[in-house]
Amino acid sequence: MQAVFTWANLLTLSRLLLVPLIVILLLNESRTPALILFLLAGLSDALDGFLARHLKQRTVLGAVLDPLADKFLLDTIYILCAWKGFLPPALAVLVVSRDVLIVGGFLVLYLFSSPPEVRPSLLSKANTLFQILTAACVLAQAPEGLLHPLFYLTGGLTVASGLHYLYLGFKLFPPKDASPRPSPPGPERSSPAGPPERRKGP
Repeated sequence: MQAVFTWANLLTLSRLLLVPLIVILLLNESRTPALILFLLAGLSDALDGFLARHLKQRTVLGAVLDPLADKFLLDTIYILCAWKGFLPPALAVLVVSRDVLIVGGFLVLYLFSSPPEVRPSLLSKANTLFQILTAACVLAQAPEGLLHPLFYLTGGLTVASGLHYLYLGFKLFPPKDASPRPSPPGPERSSPAGPPERRKGP
């Protein structure tokens, strides 16, 4: 039986506990303290991955909880920043919709097919990087000349990554007509040696 309260999992849980504090800070438009907590959350994300690998503390709970904590943190920041007018609401809708699509698709595949092995693609990694960079720049109150190109680039990567995962998800579903077609009726042959052999075929 795997241990639940490993150091890696505790760090992931601590990252979740930072979310309500970031919410309070953003509601009060205290972006600099929120940025500090966001950077601490990013540090804990890197550290829990390091501990899971080097202390052999990889668990099923950690594999599920870690990406969910990341999505919950980023989605919360994007929603609140859009609500406060710090970034375009359309960008927040794209980011949250993509995550809902991925999590919902994973659950559907888990229920109706074999559990998929989650491996982030290069496009997904680039998307996550720019989502984090955009959130950090918004919290750091970067100049608009930097923010606007980031908004468009992050939005484009979010759409492309979401469509890519949608394509991969459809490929994982088994075909509807997976049963072999019945052979057409024909004259029966009697064989003294016994029943005819079954041929291997599609």
